[in-house]
Amino acid sequence: MKHFLSIADLSPAELQDLLSLADRLKKEWKAGGNAPILKGKSLALLFQKPSLRTRVSFEMGMVHLGGYAFYLGPSEVKMGGRESVADVARVLSGYVDGIMARVFDHDHILGLAQHASVPVINGLSDYNHPAQALADMLTIWEHKGSFEGLKMAYVGDGNNVTRSLLFGAMKLGMKMHIASPTGYMLDEDDLELADSFRTGQAAFELFEDPLAAVADVDVIYTDVWTSMGQEEETAVRLQVFPPYQINHRLVSRANSDCIVMHCLPAHRGEEITDEVADGPNSVLFPQAENRMHAQKAILVRLLAPDYAG
Repeated sequence: MKHFLSIADLSPAELQDLLSLADRLKKEWKAGGNAPILKGKSLALLFQKPSLRTRVSFEMGMVHLGGYAFYLGPSEVKMGGRESVADVARVLSGYVDGIMARVFDHDHILGLAQHASVPVINGLSDYNHPAQALADMLTIWEHKGSFEGLKMAYVGDGNNVTRSLLFGAMKLGMKMHIASPTGYMLDEDDLELADSFRTGQAAFELFEDPLAAVADVDVIYTDVWTSMGQEEETAVRLQVFPPYQINHRLVSRANSDCIVMHCLPAHRGEEITDEVADGPNSVLFPQAENRMHAQKAILVRLLAPDYAG
């Protein structure tokens, strides 16, 4: 693994390896701390979009593993404007051991990977969110014990999070229902690509009716109705998406031990109610913590490729 750009790039074995390593690193950290696997290693955190979880989880992940990370905010670099993506990649490659970038345009991630001589990690792009999906799969594994044949329903906007979840679910043998309004579903190219990843019992089905999508599922997942960069669509989306709210009525259609997930930040009262977000089925905050542990696995595999653990 040279870079971490998309779940689509990983084989099922590589994906499971990252999850197994994340699980071991988490248990080690809980038992008293991680070994300094990344001592002397540095990571540039390059942000075009603000974030709570992405910045803190990568930064603390590096600290726990003995490395060093530093933040470059949107006003400092202005990648693609003040300075070209290629030049940023080349300059940072001379200073650091790895680059994590959280961007709008996925082409910026691809450009960094093309021109950098150090590993590049996709911390989020408008196309996908693979670091989030890895943490999500770790959370599902912890709570359900396996993936094969497990049923997950994603309810809401077909976006970068949906795309990464679908790719991961297909590679791990899960069944996935996607409920989105007309005009907000993943496109045919995404679905065809996901279909090519199916292993074991993996399958996916599209729904417009969210109640039908969540019937007898083990996992319910949602995201905001309006993502960063879509603010001009807010008024329209607030008219379209209310039937897709994760509320008690919807959760009651799933299995009684289903888990409810959200990548956060949540617009409480829109895509999810307080009753569900803070309720007994919610794993929102263990899921958020798992960003750090899943990303430690990414960091180790990229920055310490000879590590045998």
